[in-house]
Amino acid sequence: MTRLSDDWRRTHYTKEVDESTTNSEVTVMGWVHEIRDLGGIIFVLIRDREGMIQLTAPTKEVSAELVETIRKLRKESVIGLKGIVQESGKAPNGVEIIPNEIKLFCLANQPLPMDPTEKVKAEIDTRLDSRFIDLRKPSVSSIFKIKSKMLHTVRCFFEKNGYLEVNTPKLVASATEGGTELFPITYFEKEAFLGQSPQLYKQMMMSAGFDKVYEIAQIFRAEEHDTLRHLNEAVSIDMEASFMDDVEVMKVLNDLVQEVIINVKEDCSEELKTLGIDLETPEGHFEIVTYDDAVDMINSKDVPMEWGEDLSRAAEKALGDMMDGYYFLTEWPTEIKPFYVMPNEKDPIKSHAFDLMYKDLEISSGAMRVHQHDLLREKIAEKGLNPDAFGGYLKAFEYGMPPHSGWGLGADRFNMTLTGLENIRETVLFPRDRRRLTP
Repeated sequence: MTRLSDDWRRTHYTKEVDESTTNSEVTVMGWVHEIRDLGGIIFVLIRDREGMIQLTAPTKEVSAELVETIRKLRKESVIGLKGIVQESGKAPNGVEIIPNEIKLFCLANQPLPMDPTEKVKAEIDTRLDSRFIDLRKPSVSSIFKIKSKMLHTVRCFFEKNGYLEVNTPKLVASATEGGTELFPITYFEKEAFLGQSPQLYKQMMMSAGFDKVYEIAQIFRAEEHDTLRHLNEAVSIDMEASFMDDVEVMKVLNDLVQEVIINVKEDCSEELKTLGIDLETPEGHFEIVTYDDAVDMINSKDVPMEWGEDLSRAAEKALGDMMDGYYFLTEWPTEIKPFYVMPNEKDPIKSHAFDLMYKDLEISSGAMRVHQHDLLREKIAEKGLNPDAFGGYLKAFEYGMPPHSGWGLGADRFNMTLTGLENIRETVLFPRDRRRLTP
């Protein structure tokens, strides 16, 4: 085994080694994916982040020392390969590399904790226990290449539309929205909590005159749900904008989702192909379903639901069976929404709140916010919370708070809709749930 030296630097990723490099010497670096020793010829598949390339070593054409080195290789060992590119119709990319020199950087132990070739399937817990190997699989790395493109597109979308990126605290003194879904921590001599949401700070940025802001960051919820769609640590894409109502920020969300899908289809075609996903590009404005209509639709499927209730899992499934793709749920009852959600002026039992759904999966919630100080104090008290505990937040509403609206979009759930996955744990590098705190 050896270290990198000045004469060992990658010249190409594997996917860049194609017919245009025929008869050239290249240097690739990666992992030994598979080895086939047929006696007179040895084939080794080398894998890197971008794909695979075939090393072909005819034992009569390469040195005996090099043949011996190749035969000592083990699957998932890390090597550097220098060699000449030749055409080969049966090899990946239509070419193969005849080796001149091989450097062994790290010899992998055997047996492996799981099979990265996917010939032997592993259960999700086994995969997560050895996530560093699971992530080497093309079908898994594709998920995170798509997620990377999604997050990049989100940032570009906000920047070109005049939003400022902010970073709000994740150590907070009190609940964002009340309730018990909090992780308490010891903060010197005080009790503090991990932030459930950047909501209150986003709103304070409106008072500060930032006008339009966004944040992409972790949120923490001590939910006891043990489902395929809940995690205790997740990534949230949040925005807030002054002088916009709920309808306007719904359009922002609509446009963002469509732009992400367009970019993923264009730039991640290989990853989508690996996952077997034919991603459809929704056009125009997503369909709008009012809460009233949703209750009727759900009851029509013999799933009982009273007006004023939140959607149960059964209700979500019933509604999702009747809807195709993305759609907005609007005009939610004020009573079941957080204190900062603006009631409808004409019909206060309804609110200016909305959710973005994908079939039966909620991926975003948003609303026009209460910006009047006295009304906000009143709403906090109505939720059984002490307004004095929100003193720093409420102070921002005393000295000039503009009307504003915003939303939060679950990045991990959004990635589920892009990749066709049903288990949110697969969209997170190292998921955190009730039973998993490592690796």
